[in-house]
Amino acid sequence: MQIKKDIGVKKKTLVQNQGYRNFPMVPRVVFGRGSFNQLSEILMPNRKHSDAPFIFLVDDVFEGTKLVKRIPLIFNDQIIFISADEEPKTEQVDYLVKRIRTDFNELPSGIVGIGGGTLLDLSKAVSIMLTNRGGAAEYQGWDLVQKKSIYHVGIPTISGTGAEVSRTTVLLGPKMKLGINSDHTTFDQVVMDPDLAKGVDKAQWFYTGMDCYIHCIESLNGTYLNAFSQSYGEKALDLCKEVYLGDLSPEESRDKLMMASWHGGMSIAYSQVGVAHAMSYGLSYLLGVKHGIGNCLVFQHLEEFYPEGVALFNLMREKHRIELPNGLCANLDAKDFDTMIEVAMRMEPLWENALGLNWRKIITPEKLKSIYKKI
Repeated sequence: MQIKKDIGVKKKTLVQNQGYRNFPMVPRVVFGRGSFNQLSEILMPNRKHSDAPFIFLVDDVFEGTKLVKRIPLIFNDQIIFISADEEPKTEQVDYLVKRIRTDFNELPSGIVGIGGGTLLDLSKAVSIMLTNRGGAAEYQGWDLVQKKSIYHVGIPTISGTGAEVSRTTVLLGPKMKLGINSDHTTFDQVVMDPDLAKGVDKAQWFYTGMDCYIHCIESLNGTYLNAFSQSYGEKALDLCKEVYLGDLSPEESRDKLMMASWHGGMSIAYSQVGVAHAMSYGLSYLLGVKHGIGNCLVFQHLEEFYPEGVALFNLMREKHRIELPNGLCANLDAKDFDTMIEVAMRMEPLWENALGLNWRKIITPEKLKSIYKKI
């Protein structure tokens, strides 16, 4: 199947900006099938001493599996299994931090997150809150973290979220869904082993991969776009097309989707996401909808903003026979819609990237409500 290279991307002039950000990047990364086996040698130089453990936060779907037996536990290292059935919450981060501080007399050598976006975000947030006072909800926003986090490692077992490379950790808080966006959030080390993604449920594979695809569409069509984010976004988009519209072997598909996730995450690191992400935050906050499917539920109705991107999304969905749920908002009352709209409209950088400085002239509560009603 021949895949067009230019679908989903508008041609536009890049905007010059005089206030350039000095963003952090993951300093060390290993990629390759079976690279998880190198984890012991990666961690050892960063172990402070025998009484300072590594804490492994692991998706509980792996409890009792061979993967857990491969985790290189020594001394008083600890595994904490965590369900990824719900979006990560600020209160969950606070509980984990309290538990670790109670169980050990000093800070751990590091936090290792093993799982999808939920586990990676929790791991980043816990590593931050172990060195910063207060609760996690106090740091939801941009550049509020003052102290460097402890050493932390991300090991994705599903591809698409970009959490392995991003400078944010998105959490559901008491008042909003918002990330802890900071220079101290980024992982110190990432281990990318495509073999860990074997056996992922088809629907989950699609929804999470579409998170990456939507990253690309929103970044490449945004007002924050520059040559840096464009180069990563275009590569990620090409890889997504290969994976979801091409004819790859399972091994090639896992390899390329893992790299698409990385490049997509890098694209939004120096740019931003847009309409789908902003609105999906409202769905997640009110209804607990998981991030990947939430993006899909919104994105299918965004032809007005991303016509070519939505058309390609529909082709991918049809090819893989993915049926999106409907009627989620059918029985919501006015207060419910107001809550979702309020959460969505707080995402000002996302709206500004999508539509420019005058985005409020385009995005009104009535506009958002009309889209939510379609879901």
